[in-house]
Amino acid sequence: MGRFRLLFTLGALSFHDARPRGTSQIDYRPNDELTVADFFDCLSFKHGELCLETDYIRGRSMKTTVTIRPDGSVTLTTWGRGESARRWLDQLQGKMRLAPVPGPG
Repeated sequence: MGRFRLLFTLGALSFHDARPRGTSQIDYRPNDELTVADFFDCLSFKHGELCLETDYIRGRSMKTTVTIRPDGSVTLTTWGRGESARRWLDQLQGKMRLAPVPGPG
């Protein structure tokens, strides 16, 4: 059960950060959320590995794959997402991101 939780959590973080690319703007809704149905549509079990493979979901260019192997090791791969995956892992570990404090006026 923990493997599904990890996959869904990483999928939800990827979905939340994803933005439209090209004509996918038509289907993009800013306050949308990843659903359990979305999750199961992208889930597969191949060669003993549990995989979440996403491309576009409702206008969001997710481009994220997460694979959990039988030994428990995890591979997180993204395309065109910059440093997003590092931010997700930092969030999961409870790390705070530094942000500039607005100056006066």
